[in-house]
Amino acid sequence: MEATTPFSVCVYCGSRHGAQTAYTEAARQVGQAIGERGWRLVYGGGNVGLMGEVADATLAAGGQVVGVIPELLLQKEVGHHHLTELHVVRTMHERKQLMAEKAHAFMAMPGGIGTLEEIFEVWTWRHIGYHDQPMGLLNTMGYYDPLLAFLKRGCDDGFMDADQMAMLAVNADPLQLLDELTARSQLATGPDNYRRI
Repeated sequence: MEATTPFSVCVYCGSRHGAQTAYTEAARQVGQAIGERGWRLVYGGGNVGLMGEVADATLAAGGQVVGVIPELLLQKEVGHHHLTELHVVRTMHERKQLMAEKAHAFMAMPGGIGTLEEIFEVWTWRHIGYHDQPMGLLNTMGYYDPLLAFLKRGCDDGFMDADQMAMLAVNADPLQLLDELTARSQLATGPDNYRRI
């Protein structure tokens, strides 16, 4: 990445809106905040669900949006064709790699199995040393409370530890979570030092 690249947040979120309007509102708040701060959104390139909401809100607030979507999902997820950049790749592996390489920080909003898989992958990569960028969960309406309880069980039973948990910022407030990711990013080396796997 060039030195002039804006602070870039990779947002993982649902291709559906979810059952509560609060999820859609949170996506709009995240996108608006990214745009108003002059940052760049990196996301999965879709035009539907929370993905479409966060992208549209970022663009409306004057921010840049980079989407990365596999060919197979381009039609299925109704690829967003009004982005700053839309990268069409062959596989999910390429998608996640490119998104990660373009990001200074990672955030997971409420979503399904794809969202969970994505945040857990970059969390694993962080744990084993492939990057040191900050990561966070946007815990809208306590969506991630059951998952956090399960992860605590993993720590209690010796499969995880407090250092791993400390890598993940958790907040229900979009602006506070973005602030925390920004603060944590000051300690990171940035995506230029991201190790390819």
